[in-house]
Amino acid sequence: MTTEATRNGDSGSPGHGDKSRLREKAIAALLSAPTLAQAAKKAGLSKATLYRWMQDPEFKGALRAARRGVVDATIGRLQAVTTEAVTALHKALTCNAPTVQVSAARAILEFSFRSVELMDLEERLSALEQRVIEKGGDS
Repeated sequence: MTTEATRNGDSGSPGHGDKSRLREKAIAALLSAPTLAQAAKKAGLSKATLYRWMQDPEFKGALRAARRGVVDATIGRLQAVTTEAVTALHKALTCNAPTVQVSAARAILEFSFRSVELMDLEERLSALEQRVIEKGGDS
């Protein structure tokens, strides 16, 4: 039988109700469930407990780090298939369907322009950072 104390991780039994394990389970549930209520249910917690944990700076930091890990992994997967995506767009440019060709051309141009803008912004930001460092504002 699960009590609120057990759900909160306050059980005295070693290995059972371990708060850090419950918090890991709660973070995993938050990453996969569409709502707070569903995440709480999936983690075996009350909605109030999960909400309270989400106000805790340490838990918020761990959740943020876990979300960042998911995003980083996703970016890695996207980068792994970038060459294939460019090849597909290139093939679409030479297909016999004008609407597909125009869509591919538009995508290529849009991504090209966006890439140049990002590189320009990065260059400008680096220059500003360098000026701040040179003026002694290292913080």
